Amino acid sequence: MCDYSLHFVATRPAKIDDRLVTTKFRNSITRGFAAVSEPEVAVCLLPGTEIAFDENVKCDPVFGLGIFPTKKIDQRLARFRQTNMEVPTIHHDALEFPDGQVVLLTRLCAGQHATVLQLPATAHPAVVKEAVRPEVRERSRLT
Repeated sequence: MCDYSLHFVATRPAKIDDRLVTTKFRNSITRGFAAVSEPEVAVCLLPGTEIAFDENVKCDPVFGLGIFPTKKIDQRLARFRQTNMEVPTIHHDALEFPDGQVVLLTRLCAGQHATVLQLPATAHPAVVKEAVRPEVRERSRLT
């Protein structure tokens, strides 16, 4: 998914093995992921997408005033999720780390690289195609 604040940015869905970089997009008040090869295009992750960062994750402090040091999260693996969906005008896109920490994407420091490891099962085209293969349906009618 892509947060509401990215509605004026070109987007595309994430793919397995995508190389991503955390980015602050022009014409937007937020940060998110872009493909390394397409820095102006936001890459939208589905809830449940798993990513691996090249290094431990860094993010802005909670207040984001620039007077506090960057927060370092001693984690490199994360799962995408959304938070506070009942409030439409705040950021929802977040990463959940194995230790339970949840960090909004908009708080991630720009320039961090990551790789998409796994998409949620419902996002795999092969799974969807397998579920509706006509030849399987026809065989089941004959028995």
